Amino acid sequence: MKRLALIAATSALAMGASALHAEPLKIGIIESLSGAQTSTGRLYANAVSYAVARINEDGGFNGEPVEVIEYDNAGGAPDAATKFRQAVADGVDVIFQGASSAIAGQLTEDVRKHNLRNPGKEVMFINLGGEAMELTGDKCQFYHFRFTTTAPMRVNALVSAMKEAGDLGTKVYSINQNYSWGQDMQAAVETAAAGGDFEIVDEVLHDVNKIQDFAPFVARLKSAAPDTVFTGNWSNDLLLLMKASGDAGLDVTFATAYLDQPGNIANAGETALGHYIANNYDNAATDGEFAEAYKAATGHYPTFVEGHTAFAVGALQQALETLDFGGDAIDVTKIALALENTTYETPVGPISVRKEDHQTIRPVVVSKVVKNPKYPADDTDMGFETVEVVSGETAIYPVQDSCKMVRPGE
Repeated sequence: MKRLALIAATSALAMGASALHAEPLKIGIIESLSGAQTSTGRLYANAVSYAVARINEDGGFNGEPVEVIEYDNAGGAPDAATKFRQAVADGVDVIFQGASSAIAGQLTEDVRKHNLRNPGKEVMFINLGGEAMELTGDKCQFYHFRFTTTAPMRVNALVSAMKEAGDLGTKVYSINQNYSWGQDMQAAVETAAAGGDFEIVDEVLHDVNKIQDFAPFVARLKSAAPDTVFTGNWSNDLLLLMKASGDAGLDVTFATAYLDQPGNIANAGETALGHYIANNYDNAATDGEFAEAYKAATGHYPTFVEGHTAFAVGALQQALETLDFGGDAIDVTKIALALENTTYETPVGPISVRKEDHQTIRPVVVSKVVKNPKYPADDTDMGFETVEVVSGETAIYPVQDSCKMVRPGE
């Protein structure tokens, strides 16, 4: 009897040990959590944590709660590379990052090289905000997924909606920051000209966040006399450009990508009224159910990048629901394959992954700044009113010829 009892106890201990050692899915957020981009990096991190909490409320994955570990890249690619190595040492399976295409470029290369050197111990990268075209072009790879728009998607949506609204005009000016994202925006405007029936009267690329006085740029802009100014500028470069245009009394419409960055509406004031933005998400374009749930959990409505970040995690959750590792080792390749086959329904429409380059096919919301909106921004009486939700099928562009994706087993 004593031996049977010992065997039973040993078996129970073994089962308990097995349960205790079920492998949790680990998510690493390698984000700008200090430095100039902290406010944006924190929004990405908070939205990931919000959505992972929903996964854990539904039972977690692989018999364990999904773990989230934050890593501060301090807004730079070298620090991101260091944090990636730390994340790998910590056993992270999936990396999320959003602020900066340059950092996304560093991480996708780090992930690619790690996976080549460590078959069976792959890491996935879900890119939330790096919109540089090269990430799904020259640098495309199987374990990188882009869950945000790109310059052609934003520009095409803006052209379509503004033309329909009669606010585009026939003369367009393009001014952008001189790095991969701004260059992509300029190229997208050039490509859209024929279909949009407009002429580009001038275009400018300028230094990133180094210019304190945009008056000379506005003088050049004024002499070109455009109807619409396309710009992918963000942060101070957008604010200072718009304020200088307002001070000069220019009667132009801005077509932007980051006008909803927190603080922009408050800082721009009534200069922002009537200007457009193309984005992944806008509370005003929905029935409000997600916005209210987010506010109940976090204390505020989703703003800027928070909505589409939560949807990226939601898509991952949907992919995980198709898998069962029985408490054994996490197979990241199987998760990636499942994510490829996921179509996630968001409040503004479905999001799916294009297998050829892992660019998500997703709706683009075009809005403009109005007074007394349903969801005021920055504690002002201004905010965004939806003009059009452009479907993913309409907004998407062809796979770039430069993408040569190598799939598992090839």
